[in-house]
Amino acid sequence: MKFFLATLITAITIVSCAQTQTGEVKIPLGSTQKAANEAVATFSEGCFWHAEIIFQSLVGVRDAVSGYAGGTDTDPDYEKVSTGKTGHAETVQVYYDPMKISYETLVKALFASMDPTQVNGQGNDVGTEYRSIAFYRNESERKIIEAEIKRLIDAKIYKRKIVTEVVPFKQFYPAEDYHQEYFQNNPEQMYCQLVIGPKVAKFRKQFNRKLK
Repeated sequence: MKFFLATLITAITIVSCAQTQTGEVKIPLGSTQKAANEAVATFSEGCFWHAEIIFQSLVGVRDAVSGYAGGTDTDPDYEKVSTGKTGHAETVQVYYDPMKISYETLVKALFASMDPTQVNGQGNDVGTEYRSIAFYRNESERKIIEAEIKRLIDAKIYKRKIVTEVVPFKQFYPAEDYHQEYFQNNPEQMYCQLVIGPKVAKFRKQFNRKLK
């Protein structure tokens, strides 16, 4: 996010177009109603404001909470994580009903909503805190992630190497309250207008059969 803001002024001329795209985005909110057999998945794909909406858009997902994971700092916050020194990446914890959506579908959504070939970043958001990570909690999840990566490689979807980390889940730290439901609460913010809105609109067209 911080790198995008540095070039924001030069992009003001395209705001009207981005507003149109953002206006087409259905904004799903998280819910407090837990499923009886609720499961949890954890993913990093750059800015968590974007990732939150991606997963909350899917049928069967109750909520996606923005936070930090993948590092060693046991008391992370946004300012510390933004330095790149904590080892953490911006992450979402996804709460879902496995009777309505599979872990495999969540993994497919992860790779469909980001560039898995970009090292330490997504678009203009650059730094280790924006790297992509697929966390797994058991061997079954690890195999599902690796199978999706193999499928993308075999299909030659990307010209560059997929660099998404595949690592065991250890700990998730929720981000500050103002980061939660950020897009929904700040729809006129320039980053939401110019980056998140268009990216989410594109994802929804590609993944429309699984959406709320």
